Formats: sequence, structure tokens, C-alpha cells
Amino acid sequence: MKQLTKAEEQIMQALWQLKKANVKSIIEILPEPKPAYNTVSTIVRILESKSFVDYEKQGKGHVYFPIVDVDAYSNQSINKLIDNYFQGSFKSMVSFFVQKNDMDVKDIETLLTEINKNK
Repeated sequence: MKQLTKAEEQIMQALWQLKKANVKSIIEILPEPKPAYNTVSTIVRILESKSFVDYEKQGKGHVYFPIVDVDAYSNQSINKLIDNYFQGSFKSMVSFFVQKNDMDVKDIETLLTEINKNK
């Protein structure tokens, strides 16, 4: 699976939220300042070429929908982060975030409970 640029990821987040949308609907839920219609249209076509998005013809336009699941992309992105910055060690990543975010014992216990529950 290919990595997305920040702009592409922002459009994908909108599509994951909307499920199906035309370019105008995507623009409506994006934060200010809103990108130009042509910009979003171009990004959607790039996402289509990367096999993240497909479309259905609707009248004169297109309705786009994601074909890559948000969980699959999130998992791939996190694994890439762990590989690139923490030598593939999830333990090193968690340790880094615990140290840098001043987590207290209660936060760590909550995290461990969630991890154990999802095993």
C-alpha cells in the first residue's frame, strides 16, 4: 500500500467519514481555509490512481468512495512509523511516548488494560 501525502490523507479522512461523496461534499467538511474545487478534484484523481478511491458515475459528475479501509491504512502507517523511528520495536515507541508525554501510573495501567483486553 502506498503512503499518502498530507493533502491526500486529509481528503481520505473526509471520504472515510462521508462514505460516498462528490467533490463539493468533500470540500464542505474540510477545515478553513477551504481548498479550491480543482485542487480537491485533482487529489481525488491521484487517490484513484493510487487505488485508494473509486467512483460511480452520477449524472454528469462522479461520486467517490474509499476502497482502502481506514483501519488497514492506519495499521500500515503505524507500522511504518515504528519501523522508521523505533527500529521496529513497539515497546520502544510506547516507552518514547510515555517519557515524552509525562504519563502517570494510572495512564499506563489504563493503556495496559486496553492492550490486554484486545489480545
